[in-house]
Amino acid sequence: MPRPQQRPQGILQDPVSPKPKSPWGGDGVGLNSTDGVDPFSKKDWYDVKAPAMFNIRNIGKTLVTRTQGTKIASDGLKGRVFEVSLADLQNDEVAFRKFKLITEDVQGKNCLTNFHGMDLTRDKMCSMVKKWQTMIEAHVDVKTTDGYLLRLFCVGFTKKRNNQIRKTSYAQHQQVRQIRKKMMEIMTREVQTNDLKEVVNKLIPDSIGKDIEKACQSIYPLHDVYVRKVKMLKKPKFELGKLMELHGEGGGAGKPSGDEAGTKVERADGYEPPVQESV
Repeated sequence: MPRPQQRPQGILQDPVSPKPKSPWGGDGVGLNSTDGVDPFSKKDWYDVKAPAMFNIRNIGKTLVTRTQGTKIASDGLKGRVFEVSLADLQNDEVAFRKFKLITEDVQGKNCLTNFHGMDLTRDKMCSMVKKWQTMIEAHVDVKTTDGYLLRLFCVGFTKKRNNQIRKTSYAQHQQVRQIRKKMMEIMTREVQTNDLKEVVNKLIPDSIGKDIEKACQSIYPLHDVYVRKVKMLKKPKFELGKLMELHGEGGGAGKPSGDEAGTKVERADGYEPPVQESV
């Protein structure tokens, strides 16, 4: 005897109306839908702006529900983190570095972002790990001159010497410790003496990794040396002026600058302005 066909469990059919009903209630259009109102009609698009140290400033758009009563749209945008490839930020071919940017303020329809972290793509990390070599890793917590506490992770790999015949190029434990110490020293020095903007400018071309590679040549030749990750641990109190400086719009928000500043007018002693007949 053939078995009767079973109806799918996800959707319940109402015998009266042909429209399928959702098991969670509503009209079946969406989980939170009421009377078929499009939820996107209550939302607005905002432009996401990257800081001035990157070549491409406009990195995309983000969506947020419009201000309704006490729920303000800008509060929903602050704290949003965007992960962008360095190739998109610099209009470049090198696409294995990803930068995290966090929204700190909203001006009109623009979300002003600040640096929030950096990472290498998974495929790049996997492509560097190989047999017959030693992988050396180090990490350090450093504070910038403007009060940002960063945790930097570094990675490097040993390579064959110029005249080497042997297949393997393994470093001794003592050499690994010396290289790790050198990595930590250089990362600490480069971050401690600079503010966040200068640190990001060093992370874009990864000049820190190149310095480490050069400094460790005397201990053991290295290649593929990168600052593979940067985490933001602590931030100073938010200041709008500093954020505007990062976005190249001047530190004095609301202050007249340059040509906008007025000139002093010479007036005689006891001068009184004329009385206006009508206001």
